[in-house]
Amino acid sequence: MLYRAHVLVCNGTNCSLKASPEIQKEFSRLLPEYGLDKEVKVVETGCFGLCEYGPTVVVFPDGTFYSGVKVSDVREIVSEHLYKGRVVKRLLYQVPPAAKPVQVYPEVDYFRHQVRVVLRNCGFIDPESIEEYIARGGYQALGKALTAMTPAQVVEEIKASGLRGRGGAGFPTGLKWQFAARADGSGPKYVVCNADEGEPGTFKDRLILEGDPHAVLEGMALAGYAVGAHQGYVYIRGEYVLSIERLERAIAQAREMGLLGKNILGSGFDFDVEIRLGAGAYVCGEETALFESLEGGRGEPRIKPPYPTDAGLFGRPTVINNVETLANVPVIIERGASWFRTLGTQKTPGTKVFTLTGDIVNAGLIEVPMGITLREIIYNIGGGIPNGRQFKLAQTGGTSGGVIPPELLDVPMDYDSLAAHGSALGSGALLIIDDSHCIVDVAKSFSFFFLHESCGKCTPCREGTLQLHRIMERISRGEATRTDLENMKALAQAMYVAPLCPLGQTAPLPLMSTFRWFESEYLAHVVGKTCPAGVCPVDGTAARAAAGCAAREV
Repeated sequence: MLYRAHVLVCNGTNCSLKASPEIQKEFSRLLPEYGLDKEVKVVETGCFGLCEYGPTVVVFPDGTFYSGVKVSDVREIVSEHLYKGRVVKRLLYQVPPAAKPVQVYPEVDYFRHQVRVVLRNCGFIDPESIEEYIARGGYQALGKALTAMTPAQVVEEIKASGLRGRGGAGFPTGLKWQFAARADGSGPKYVVCNADEGEPGTFKDRLILEGDPHAVLEGMALAGYAVGAHQGYVYIRGEYVLSIERLERAIAQAREMGLLGKNILGSGFDFDVEIRLGAGAYVCGEETALFESLEGGRGEPRIKPPYPTDAGLFGRPTVINNVETLANVPVIIERGASWFRTLGTQKTPGTKVFTLTGDIVNAGLIEVPMGITLREIIYNIGGGIPNGRQFKLAQTGGTSGGVIPPELLDVPMDYDSLAAHGSALGSGALLIIDDSHCIVDVAKSFSFFFLHESCGKCTPCREGTLQLHRIMERISRGEATRTDLENMKALAQAMYVAPLCPLGQTAPLPLMSTFRWFESEYLAHVVGKTCPAGVCPVDGTAARAAAGCAAREV
């Protein structure tokens, strides 16, 4: 049936918690009342990105973007917009200029500076409909690879694209696939999708899976074809209920259509995918700890080498890629490596998906070209710092990343540029912090997180995270000395190299990064016995600390 308009209702987790399912039901209930049920279709979609202002409703084909919609607003949208053709201006995300009576959502500032590759379908399709994914070009890349490319050619195309792993390390994806393809082929090989998103402030993989699960499955199938694997596993956090439900449905649909399973598209290539649930351990984001958990053991990292491409899951050659990495693959195969390289920078092509959180007006999910500056993200997309406060720092890459002070707002956001300044892209979390916060208090929360999440297998991490947190507690209470600061530096240097896995190796990074840029605040606590922000319980500032906590809660 042809419809003159589609009403796209975001049903991502964030919007669902704000009653978007009820909004969708209300549209379906009211459309027949106005005689529109044969003209307008209500579509449940994934995340549009503007999580802070959900629930989001978009009317196609005119592209009117409504935000903060309530169930009580639905009748007005149906009667005014869908029935009479008059946009409900009070519900628009951004009140348009007088010259533009209709706000078309690609013109919203939040989207204008974004380039959507990974998120190309999120918010545009019903993620539970394989037909809608196919209508947007889905599975064409898999068909192209199976009918017109050899596995080696697929590997070379990914290598030529310059795609680097989007899970944190930034290792070249094509090179990883090449290693796995050349590994011992006398037994099974595996493809693993790492969806164990444990980094605080990171929820991009969840929203990708909620909004476009077939893109990830197609990427896994392409990886399997490229390296000679016939079985894939999605290792996903057990808390991601909606992602799991949509993945299960997508796998069933793909099997029914012959796009997963035996003899895919009559090519003779077999590949299937199963889901395995994680129990929420942060360390299982590390690839070898993930393998241990997936095999039924305790999630602890293995000593490397051997590397996963030689001996990974069940001791066999394994390609393990992050959700975002795999979602890039179908587009690269379909449109070509040269097209992908038109985005981003020479050394880091493509785009990056970030979760923008903290003291920012437009918190949510964004996708931008690699190399964009933090200033552009905060002020052009994020809408700036709320409540008239000033930008103090941004933590990039999640809790294990470094911090970016105001002096580095114009540094390009790519792997190499951030690494040169002691930070990293990491998981894609971008935590924005304003000048009302105490840097010592922020760093102390980081140290507690690593102490809590250490698996305890290796002494440098188990004991190192404990001692780092104890030092931070003493600094916060005004009990530390300069010797504590020197001990913190020495311990950090040891932890950069001694632990078994990146959890312990990166635990001191946020502390030393904050110390590098905000040494004066540390010294104020250690020497001056005062907290400039009035947040920490340093001698004489306990009352201000309580007041600061109360103000932040408000």
